[in-house]
Amino acid sequence: MSEKQDMIKRMLELQAKFCELDADKGVDPFDYYTPASGSFLAEYRKEYQELASKVIDLAHAEAGSHR
Repeated sequence: MSEKQDMIKRMLELQAKFCELDADKGVDPFDYYTPASGSFLAEYRKEYQELASKVIDLAHAEAGSHR
């Protein structure tokens, strides 16, 4: 699997965990946008954003374009 595919797979795993949390307990917008340090939502947002940025950069590199 390519690096980009690995990152996309991880993003999908994170999304599944988020959806499970939302279905089980619900996610308050306040908790989502201002999560407690070290909480799942804090780690989710940080990791997902980092992965998404890297995937975008790789896609641009493949296409020969830039942001």
